[in-house]
Amino acid sequence: MFVTRRRFIAITAAAGGLPLLPVAYARPAPLLRAWSGTALGCDATLQIHHPDPATADRLIEASLAEVRRLERIMSLYRPDSALCRLNRDGALEDPPLDLVRVLSEARRYSTMSGGAFDVTVQPLWDLYAGHFSKPDASADGPRLEAIAEAVGRVGHEALEIGPERLRFARPGMGVTLNGIGQGYITDRVVELLGAGGVEHALVDMGKARAIGGHPAGGPWVVGLEDPRAPGVVAERIPLIDGAVATAGGYGTLFDAAGRFNHIFEPWSGRTSWRWLSVSVESASATEANALSNAFALMPEEATAAIVRSKGLTAHFVRPDGTRTVQRA
Repeated sequence: MFVTRRRFIAITAAAGGLPLLPVAYARPAPLLRAWSGTALGCDATLQIHHPDPATADRLIEASLAEVRRLERIMSLYRPDSALCRLNRDGALEDPPLDLVRVLSEARRYSTMSGGAFDVTVQPLWDLYAGHFSKPDASADGPRLEAIAEAVGRVGHEALEIGPERLRFARPGMGVTLNGIGQGYITDRVVELLGAGGVEHALVDMGKARAIGGHPAGGPWVVGLEDPRAPGVVAERIPLIDGAVATAGGYGTLFDAAGRFNHIFEPWSGRTSWRWLSVSVESASATEANALSNAFALMPEEATAAIVRSKGLTAHFVRPDGTRTVQRA
């Protein structure tokens, strides 16, 4: 199977106005502790400023323990995770509070986006991944009949969410948290660090959120990748007490020709190239994560209404490479 994955956001530890640099080479600030690794299968980093280095190290360990705890709930790759048990059995009794919470948040963004954001598109992922894993796979993608059958198993309204039970109202449904889970985990780590007295930090669990500004002065700086030249930073965004997330079809491709990506239209089952990439700035990483994925499927007039109502900033890259920005 041909599947490629990319990161969309380059994080810097440079103060505002300084050159954009990778984390490993950025000018260090006094008492800034850093960690890098993986979370939910994606590159992750923590940069924490604290007057007591030992306390900072303990907070990093506590953050990583929280990430591991949430992965045991939300991972699609651990057969014992709560999410995998829900997908396998079609129902889950006494679900973990965090799973109920993130699915409830997902439902809210589904409603807000008119169904563009939908965590129940996992059957479409399975269909496309399974199709292109075959050596004789048609370059035109799955059969229309197969797509229609999978679409019949998609629909956020058919996911029953409650503190005592989660349940699919239709057989064969499945949930993926790839469009919201990394943001949710980022926000939980930010809460933990804030409770520990951290006033300056940059947390990136696949989506980035800043606590305060950079300890050396000015904002943290996030570089948005050029989707037509992966690895090249096309735009810099200053972050102080805010979050940013990017969604783009070019990040995960199912076929070598690059025709089919992971941005699924829940209503048609087709993959979308309406935008090459969408980045959303918000107060929370959960919201930035979910709405960047929703906006990737929505026309400008629809996204503009949400941007205004939520006080967001959204960065769009069109298929021809031109850019546009919407602000509240």
